[in-house]
Amino acid sequence: MSVKHVLNWTTILVAIPVGCAASLVTLGFRHLIELINQLLFHSDRDITVAMTVWPWYCWPLIVGAGGVIAGFFLRYAVSLEQQQISKTDYLDVINARLDAVPTRTSLFRALSSIASIGSGASIGKEGPMVQLSALCGSLMGRFCFKSVAINNSEIVAMAAAAGLASVYHAPLASAIFVAEIAFGITALQRLIPLIIAAATAVMTMWSLGLRNALYPFAEVAFQLDPTTLLLTVAVGLLSGLLGWLLIKMIGHSRQLFSHVQSLPLRLGLGGLLVGTLALISTDILGNGYEVIVKIMAGHYLLPALLLLLALKMSATALSVGSNAVGGLFTPSLLVGALLGVIIATLARQAGLPVSNTLLFAVVGMGAVLAAVSQAPLMAMLMVLEMTLNSSLLFPVMIATVLAAMVAWQLQATSTYPVVTQHFNRADAKLDFDNSIIEQLIVPGAALQPHESVGRALAVSSLKKERYVYVINDLGHFLGVVSIHDISRKILDHEITLDSPVILVMDAQFPCVFRNQTVREGWEAFAQVTLERLPVLNNPQDRKYLGVLTKTSLIRKAKAFI
Repeated sequence: MSVKHVLNWTTILVAIPVGCAASLVTLGFRHLIELINQLLFHSDRDITVAMTVWPWYCWPLIVGAGGVIAGFFLRYAVSLEQQQISKTDYLDVINARLDAVPTRTSLFRALSSIASIGSGASIGKEGPMVQLSALCGSLMGRFCFKSVAINNSEIVAMAAAAGLASVYHAPLASAIFVAEIAFGITALQRLIPLIIAAATAVMTMWSLGLRNALYPFAEVAFQLDPTTLLLTVAVGLLSGLLGWLLIKMIGHSRQLFSHVQSLPLRLGLGGLLVGTLALISTDILGNGYEVIVKIMAGHYLLPALLLLLALKMSATALSVGSNAVGGLFTPSLLVGALLGVIIATLARQAGLPVSNTLLFAVVGMGAVLAAVSQAPLMAMLMVLEMTLNSSLLFPVMIATVLAAMVAWQLQATSTYPVVTQHFNRADAKLDFDNSIIEQLIVPGAALQPHESVGRALAVSSLKKERYVYVINDLGHFLGVVSIHDISRKILDHEITLDSPVILVMDAQFPCVFRNQTVREGWEAFAQVTLERLPVLNNPQDRKYLGVLTKTSLIRKAKAFI
């Protein structure tokens, strides 16, 4: 029996093992990165500290060498993709409702990411971790649940949500992220299995001893007053601007690196430049998690915060622009944390009563993430789940929405191309629903009632139309004549070729009016089997203006269907 809806007991039961498996995949990836750190730096500390075991002049070489290795893996993955002509990214697989995530390309992209991350590239770990989780879900769907009547793309979506939840311990935000980005909707029927899979993944992590808030702000209360509200608005607006700037920097970086044709050389050059920036501060290396913790602990003064903000944005643009495989989540969170604390610190120095400047790190984290990802609901929930601080709900809501709106108004493209596709579809749908028929009118054949049926046949043959419209001297619509009716009546000797068309005219023919919406025109065609409908000026005058074709409506609807 086929499953007609995503929300059913079978889907929910499948979500549980998928969530468990995805969490183990992310855990394995994390342990592999830690193993590389042990081999390279003989340390299990964060890359920002571990790098210092080598002399400073080795830092650019280490990050650059990692980039070269990453480039070789990525070049092979790209060549496989070109041969297979298939999509690798799990978001594209879910959005296109494809059957599987390609195995070899995903693995080689993951190896490229490991080389970049392990050597200190300014890139997030969540991208490859979620991609590998999605691959795990795809394989489970193909081999473990092949007898279950569930589209494999749905299982991939569950695994992706579970993988992201394992990284950030934020099940609800992770489920909504996949719904917002991949599906373009947050419909309950699709959201519930994602929540089940994501929650199962977090419970698995808890059972393995990894149960804690990701960032240490659970016990601090955000006091909402006019000053903090004003700062929240400022953080939201500036985060939108900064998110847009980061996206622009990444785009410009990609353009510059595109001149380097060799992927190993491209990633190596990117790594070399990031390593050079690390000479100023090793805190720009890696995804930025440990640095966020230090920011929240108040370890930085204002000049250091400003310098780190500029360096981290530059390093991230270089890593992403050189095609290093990874995510932008944690780098965006770090940029947001820096911006939030900077704004609050400047406000305090200006004399405003700001009791806790460090709380604005969380507000900035959510806001910049919303601007960069164009998924404000996900960003809002993610920072709340990562801090377990409900007092931050209202300021984070304000800041994320403002930041996303600013980035959208500045026409910033999301870091996820599928988001742009969803926006384009939504715009096309809105245009379809609000355009009027007058914009789609084309000329149609029309005769006066005294003209002959022979003339009607000639016009029909010339225009290739089944019906010819009949209008009077003033252009008012009277009805139509059917070419089939004319042919039948001539064969039955009821009329001749010289008979006037009024003898075979049908006065009760459906029509539409120029000020009706295109949506109403679509509904009118749904009631008939015609290819064209006459367009009149209004129901009172009924003046003939031309025709509306079904083809023109289909072309307009194609943009969002």
